[in-house]
Amino acid sequence: MDFIEELTWRGMIHQMMPGTDEQLKKEMTVAYLGIDPTADSLHIGHLVGVMMLKHFQRAGHKPIALVGGATGMIGDPSMKSQERKLLSEETLRHNQEAIKKQLAKFLDFDSDAPNAAEMVNNYDWMKQFSFLDFIRDVGKHITVNYMMAKDSVKKRLSGESQQGMSFTEFSYQLCQGYDFLHLYKEKGCRLQLGGSDQWGNITTGTELIRRTLGGEAYALTCPLITKADGGKFGKTESGNVWLDPRYTSPYKFYQFWLNVSDADAEKYIKIFTSLTREEIDELVKAQAEDPGLRPLQKRLAKEITTMVHSASDYEMAVEASQILFSNKASETLHKIDEETLLSVMEGVPQYVVPRSAFNGETKLADLLTDLAAVFASKGEMRKLVQGGGVSINKEKIADPYAVATPEMLIAGKYMLVQRGKKNYSLIRTEE
Repeated sequence: MDFIEELTWRGMIHQMMPGTDEQLKKEMTVAYLGIDPTADSLHIGHLVGVMMLKHFQRAGHKPIALVGGATGMIGDPSMKSQERKLLSEETLRHNQEAIKKQLAKFLDFDSDAPNAAEMVNNYDWMKQFSFLDFIRDVGKHITVNYMMAKDSVKKRLSGESQQGMSFTEFSYQLCQGYDFLHLYKEKGCRLQLGGSDQWGNITTGTELIRRTLGGEAYALTCPLITKADGGKFGKTESGNVWLDPRYTSPYKFYQFWLNVSDADAEKYIKIFTSLTREEIDELVKAQAEDPGLRPLQKRLAKEITTMVHSASDYEMAVEASQILFSNKASETLHKIDEETLLSVMEGVPQYVVPRSAFNGETKLADLLTDLAAVFASKGEMRKLVQGGGVSINKEKIADPYAVATPEMLIAGKYMLVQRGKKNYSLIRTEE
């Protein structure tokens, strides 16, 4: 597989230094990509860079994921309007381990292949550096004029931000440049990958390598991902879409990809999956023939949910998605976890009743009118039940005066009531 060719047809190249393609064709090349460790999970905004590393390894080259433990303590000014909070070493180490587990789903760290992936933390080589050593050995090679010419610096100094820029952040590009120099010397790293906002920082590294060692190093960036409607990619009303299920459930993760627009689906399936050009062309063709079936979104959601979570998480997400639309979902209801159930029922009216109401004595008609006003009256409920229009946990009920039992509770806590085809209510019990 040709890495540049692969990334080009996937729409994943924004800028590339001359000579990059020739270097990759010449030999197995080592490349690194920096990841900000300010959280103990990646979010989908990180995935473009991670997929670049994945394709790089697939093409026979060696990827290095650099966790910015040192630079994470400073904060990159690129695309930021204010400085970020500084983190402790303990927090950074915890975040690094969590991120490596997530990356292991995309990259091969464990084989004895010469191009097995590695993870490094720049804190390991920066923590021993004294300030005097750094400004003497590194700072003297890069002029202030050179640093001031970078877009990330110019934007912060031009008055777009009221905050200005501290010396700490101004020094960021020198620190990142030194990372590249260090990996060039220690790991034979010849290429740095990153988002288009990183171009200035990356080229500072190639310049530092050229000026200190006379070496040749290269840069390649991917475009920042946007949505067709101009909105910000990866953000929802509740914030970032995370890879860790503690922050974004597999169901919500799956739903995010399932609900992207047709135009975005065609773009994202190239960027966020390893499907071949032929497979994607077939899906694009099928989408054009019958957009209502949404084959692009379905396959995109399947591929990426399975890769980030698991096949069983994907299957559960699909089943959970059918709960509100399928009459055969009672079995699924009883096996999904509480978080997924609540995600599916977001926006559905909810009522809280005492758990003691499910004691085998309370009649459903009393429960669903007096304790929870799902129905306006017992008469209304009786008529709907007689017409086959009331279901409890997706199973039709025949008797409005049947009693409520503990077995009716999903996850020992919830009951789903359906009136007609589309009106749902969720009953939640409390002690």
